[in-house]
Amino acid sequence: QVQLVESGGGLVRPGGSLRLSCAASGRAFSDYAVGWFRQAPGKEREFVARISRGGEITYYEDSVKGRFTISRDNARKTVYLQMNSLSPEDSAVYYCAARNGISSTYPPAYEYWGQGTQVTVSS
Repeated sequence: QVQLVESGGGLVRPGGSLRLSCAASGRAFSDYAVGWFRQAPGKEREFVARISRGGEITYYEDSVKGRFTISRDNARKTVYLQMNSLSPEDSAVYYCAARNGISSTYPPAYEYWGQGTQVTVSS
């Protein structure tokens, strides 16, 4: 069993940065791959980034490549999403999710989800 809590969201101006954190509780966090997803009002939840269990492999949705960086600290049981050069199109509720095994871009593949943190990019 893994519980996830996101933090770090907020209001930021276009071009600004935020760092989201996903703190996990439970045993053997290093057994779980983690993904970040986002959902804007009226839209489906979409993949943003994912990271392997050991952190060696990362993968990004095309629109965030070069702007977002996913990383993890297994000793702290935390996954981060550094977001730079934010635009209004990045506004959404951001969720982290964990699955026991290989990371995936497919939301139903994930067993555990956090409650989400709101990111609003506006001038």
